[in-house]
Amino acid sequence: MIFEIVILAMIAAFLGMRLYSVLGRRAEHEEEIVPKHFDRSDDLQNAPVPPVVPAQEMPRNDRHIAGFPPAIEQGLREISAADRRFDLLTFLEGAKGAYELVLEAFWRGDKEELQQLCDKDVYDSFVAAIDEREKAGETLDNRLVRIEDSTVHSAMLDGNIARIAVRFQADIAAVTRDKDGRMIAGSLDDAVESRDIWTFSRDVRSNDPAWLLDETDLG
Repeated sequence: MIFEIVILAMIAAFLGMRLYSVLGRRAEHEEEIVPKHFDRSDDLQNAPVPPVVPAQEMPRNDRHIAGFPPAIEQGLREISAADRRFDLLTFLEGAKGAYELVLEAFWRGDKEELQQLCDKDVYDSFVAAIDEREKAGETLDNRLVRIEDSTVHSAMLDGNIARIAVRFQADIAAVTRDKDGRMIAGSLDDAVESRDIWTFSRDVRSNDPAWLLDETDLG
């Protein structure tokens, strides 16, 4: 009986983690301990020397933000300062998931799901393309084979709006079929390399942690 209870508890914990790993959901961090400043001393020679913090002991987000080009690093640090829940690695994992969700929703013409993931301008563009496709009696039978790479292309805090552009490099097998299901373009056997730059945005004042697709461009 005890064994069964333990198993059920493990399953419940796993499901809870899966439900929480939606786009934009970031792990809550414990409150940071703010070190007290040392009192100013007239004898500077007796002042304590601050310890050198190894890279692996730096705050997690600082380690991941460091090393980007200066403009990107500054943007990421401003976003991180404005939203203490922001975590770059979690964001990038969410962006990859959103890339897949949005593409698949567009390919199958799922306007309802697109509306939940995109802002109005991007949503309207997707809807126009879906309507044109349906008018022609065509369907897409596409497959996202793999995402080869995803990296931050730009980052900025515009007032209270955080915007991060991510460059995706992916392999996609694309097929277009006519109203009778006949293949009229593409191939499922030969994946084509796709390079896209997608910009995600979020109001850092909002209690909703979700990021929306704000802009799409070719990479």
